[in-house]
Amino acid sequence: MDIALARTWVQAIAAAVDAQKDQLTQLDSAIGDADHGANMQRGFVAATAALAEQEPAGPGDVLVKTGSTLISSVGGASGPLYGSVFRAIGKTLAGAGAGSEPAADARRFADALSAGLESLQRLGAAAVGDKTMVDAYVPALEAFQQAAEGAGDGGKAGDFAAAARAAAEAAEEGMRATTPLQARKGRASYLGTRSVGHQDPGATSTALIFRALADVTAAVR
Repeated sequence: MDIALARTWVQAIAAAVDAQKDQLTQLDSAIGDADHGANMQRGFVAATAALAEQEPAGPGDVLVKTGSTLISSVGGASGPLYGSVFRAIGKTLAGAGAGSEPAADARRFADALSAGLESLQRLGAAAVGDKTMVDAYVPALEAFQQAAEGAGDGGKAGDFAAAARAAAEAAEEGMRATTPLQARKGRASYLGTRSVGHQDPGATSTALIFRALADVTAAVR
C-alpha cells in the first residue's frame, strides 16, 4: 500500500458507492432511516475532493484524511464509524511509503485493518451476529490476515492482491449472512423480529469497500 494505491482505493470506493447508492438506500429503507446511500456518497465525494488538495507523506496520511473527512461530512452513525476505521488504518500505516521507507506490505496492512476493527468496535460496541458492518468486516479481516501470513515475504503486489481478493469474498459472504439475523445494534434493533429477512446496509457498504480494495490491487499486479 503506497500513496497512489491508497488514493486509488478511496476513489474506487467513491465510484462503487455512487453506483450502488440506490441499493444502499433501499436496504436502509427497510430497517433504517433510508439515508445510508446518500450519506456514504456524500462522504466519499468529500473525501476524494479533500485528497485532491492534499500532499501526503505516505498512504497513512491519505487514509487519515479520508477518515477525518468522513467524520466531518457524513451524517448519522456512518460518519463516525467509517471515519474511525479509516483514521485507525491510516495511523497504523504512519511512516510506510514515506521518503525512503518501503510501502506497507500485506502483513502490515493486516495489522492496520485490525486496528480499524478495534476502533470500530470500541465506538459501536457491535460483534459478529449483531447485524452490522462488523459482520462483513470481521470475516474480511480474518481472510486478509490468513492470506497475508501465508503469502511468501508478504511484500509482493500479487500477495497483497490475493489477500485483498480473499477479504472481499469473505466480506460479501458475511454481508449475505446478515439477512436472516435479527438486529441487535443501531436503528434496526428497534424493529425486533421485523429486521429479520433484510440484508444489513452497513455490512453491504463494508463489502463494497473491501471489493474496491480487491479491484484496485488486482489492477497493479
